[in-house]
Amino acid sequence: MEVMSIICILAGLFFLIVAAIGVIRLPDVFSRSHAVSLTDSLGAFLVLVGVALHEGLSPSMLKIIAVLALLYIQNPVIAHATVRAALRAGLKPWKKEAS
Repeated sequence: MEVMSIICILAGLFFLIVAAIGVIRLPDVFSRSHAVSLTDSLGAFLVLVGVALHEGLSPSMLKIIAVLALLYIQNPVIAHATVRAALRAGLKPWKKEAS
């Protein structure tokens, strides 16, 4: 179980790093929101699964599973609210300039 928890945590960290790079590299809030909402969900899921595997059967594991459930309910809602607020504020999606 220890090896599986390490693999899950490292894979989750990889996806979280990809999300951070996406926030830095992408041009507008819409692209950033798309990158973060997808990779953040998977990265956090894998990290929390790795931590739950490391904890074993305990009350802490139940708390981690509760956090996972809340994460998967809240993450799409937060991404949608962010994009909707950006649209209402008048931000336009980025378009590639013709060269």
